[in-house]
Amino acid sequence: MSVETAPRRRRLEPDARRGQILACAVRLFGERPYADVSTTDVAREAGVARGLVNHYFGTKKDLYLEVVRVMVTIPEVALERLPKGDLRTRVDASVTWFLDVVSRHSTSWLAAVTARGMGGDADVERVLAEAEEVAADRMLVAVGLAGAAQHREDLRGMVRAYGGLATSTAREWLQRGALTRDQVHLLLTTTLLTIVEQVIPQVIAGGGPARP
Repeated sequence: MSVETAPRRRRLEPDARRGQILACAVRLFGERPYADVSTTDVAREAGVARGLVNHYFGTKKDLYLEVVRVMVTIPEVALERLPKGDLRTRVDASVTWFLDVVSRHSTSWLAAVTARGMGGDADVERVLAEAEEVAADRMLVAVGLAGAAQHREDLRGMVRAYGGLATSTAREWLQRGALTRDQVHLLLTTTLLTIVEQVIPQVIAGGGPARP
């Protein structure tokens, strides 16, 4: 969830060139439905030959899947940059990072989470599901529960559910304008703290209901 646009029409190293193409694809797929974007459009925007787009990403669908993946997956670097403070400091920083990223790339992020023009596609659903699993593991790290072995799948399920709330709440802010950023930040930080400080201890202690 952190793509930066590289300078165009320069001699770049392969990784930088790939990143430049991806950044252009992120922007175009955010602005238009899937059917209205071609690899030729992406190549033109990036200032490269279309063959180079295919070389790095394969087909148009492969490129789109990579756009969705980068927009919805929490990168490892986000964890590395979290402050070393107490739980409340880390939760606040985590929510701030999330809101910064989705607002910076709002059209592209919204297009990715709604899979505009590709709803119901099995490959898109797989990418979104993989991103949920990555987010669950990384959020447990962020809140200091990476080593929690007992009830781990319960904890991951709770974090995945929280991720759904975060996505829906961000859409209320960015797409519908029903909430302000401050309101979203308050809701997400308070909810995550409640889950970690009140709900999870009860689950670990055996106070949660049995699974059906």
